[in-house]
Amino acid sequence: MSVAEAVDYTTSLAGHNRISTQALTSLARAAAAEALGVEAHDIRADWADDDGLLALSIVAPISVPALTEVLRDPQRVQGFGGSIWDRAVAAKAFVLETVTRLSGSQLSRVDIRISGAHVTEGGRVQ
Repeated sequence: MSVAEAVDYTTSLAGHNRISTQALTSLARAAAAEALGVEAHDIRADWADDDGLLALSIVAPISVPALTEVLRDPQRVQGFGGSIWDRAVAAKAFVLETVTRLSGSQLSRVDIRISGAHVTEGGRVQ
């Protein structure tokens, strides 16, 4: 059987596929961690029903350069992806797209609340 036949065969099977809330939460935390430059275990993700779609709420710190480094070289902010506001806005879009693409779940929105700052050396690795 070819791969195309196997895919055709599996899409015609009866039954349900479900992704647990725990799996969606882990995925959301990993995506937010990548976008904000912090560890996934530092991120809280909560889900709510939004007229049949999923609304995701993220509470997380964000990585920032040391202020002494920024005083010496203001371009350090750009090395981290811009201002905290700009990075939070970009993170919302990234998390929404990543969770939707990898899980197949439809999200209505992603809300991000920055809860703190982790001072780190160097810019984020993308």
